[in-house]
Amino acid sequence: MSPHTPAPRTRLSPEQRRSQLLDLGVRLLATRSVDELSIDLLAEEAGISRGLLYHYFGNKHAFHEAVVRRAADDLVSQTAPPVEGDPVHRLLVSVTAYVDYVDANYEGYLSLVRGAASGNETLREIYEDARRALTDRIFEEDPNGNLVPDTPAARLLARGWAAMVEELVLRWKVQPDGVTRDELLALIAGSLPALAQLLPEQQ
Repeated sequence: MSPHTPAPRTRLSPEQRRSQLLDLGVRLLATRSVDELSIDLLAEEAGISRGLLYHYFGNKHAFHEAVVRRAADDLVSQTAPPVEGDPVHRLLVSVTAYVDYVDANYEGYLSLVRGAASGNETLREIYEDARRALTDRIFEEDPNGNLVPDTPAARLLARGWAAMVEELVLRWKVQPDGVTRDELLALIAGSLPALAQLLPEQQ
């Protein structure tokens, strides 16, 4: 091969290319709602034809579903607590990552929340899967119940706490009213152990 011969291009498999397009869709979703995320926009950003995008995703609804699922998977992955440390520290690290995620991906996250609340079954399923993963890990990551015991009442409490956290963060993002990020994090991380004190004694 002469020194002037261009290096061979690495050819992506269809699955790799689709994954690459999903990553681009997630980045675009960070600053716009699901409805504003069009096939045309992604095709333009990716430098490919609309026809090729339809080849990968089928139709607009399937494209939206795939991008939102990838974004929800990213949320669950990015908020995973560290393996080491006491339960309170690990919870703080996890909720810090959650606040940072919502802060950086506000428009897309808000559209998922609103879409789930509007009765869109697909968005509701994705939202519920993500919420379940976020709350179930509280118990899976702390099998000895050092932070919250694993009881039906505690799991119900964790779901309610997660809804409260979501509302706090979304409201703070728009209207912090002088509440600093550190104050918000302390409020979120401290509220779950405090609420757990109200749980009925295990028999």
